[in-house]
Amino acid sequence: MKRMIIAALAALLACPTAAQTARNCAARDKVVDRLAEKYGESRQALGLGAEGAMVEIFASEETGSWTITMTMPNGATCLMATGQAFERLSEVLPEQGDDT
Repeated sequence: MKRMIIAALAALLACPTAAQTARNCAARDKVVDRLAEKYGESRQALGLGAEGAMVEIFASEETGSWTITMTMPNGATCLMATGQAFERLSEVLPEQGDDT
């Protein structure tokens, strides 16, 4: 699941302007309010992508639903992916030079 999300994000970030042509875009405050009110989702993570796009992951720990959004510098926020079974992870990288 994690690999699928990463692959999808990589493809989307390669061409963020394509996100703006999607029908699932609106002002960021409206998108965030809807995710909170309808799905109980709050922001769990964020990062910067190509062309100044902000990518955010919203999720509900109660229901397990999650949404990935991309906000462009012009303020348009687009839904990029949604799903179920959200899990919070805190993985540690293996020590360098450890071949085991």
